[in-house]
Amino acid sequence: MKVFRNIIVALVLFTSCNNDDDVNNDATNETQCNYQGFSYLDNNNNDQTLIPESELNTQYFPNASNGPYGAPGIEIASYTGSTTLFFTTNVIALNDTGTGLITIDNGTEQTVTVTCQRAGTAVGDEVRLDVVYGSVEVEFCVIIDEVL
Repeated sequence: MKVFRNIIVALVLFTSCNNDDDVNNDATNETQCNYQGFSYLDNNNNDQTLIPESELNTQYFPNASNGPYGAPGIEIASYTGSTTLFFTTNVIALNDTGTGLITIDNGTEQTVTVTCQRAGTAVGDEVRLDVVYGSVEVEFCVIIDEVL
């Protein structure tokens, strides 16, 4: 929990968040995931990657019987780097907004707001999810590794 809190505090202090949907149409991830992984936009308009896509495993569950929340969904996990992460959501349709659950470094599971900005259903498809916790916005730009 301490690490998660520190990440959130740092993001609140040093970020402007919107790395994909700004009004000037100049965001780096607006039309494609130029910065793949778990990232945010700092106050200098530079993308900062917290966990690169190469350290994330993304699983897509197309059926309600095996997906998170008993519905089709996505799970994203990282256990290979210095920061561990586990994220689940059933927000998988383009422009849908709902909730997800995120755990960082085996801390307390946190409920977050999720918006699907790019949907995918097959191995190799790109998925983009905005994740908001309080006033902090981060983003997953990931490639589906497995369909289960």
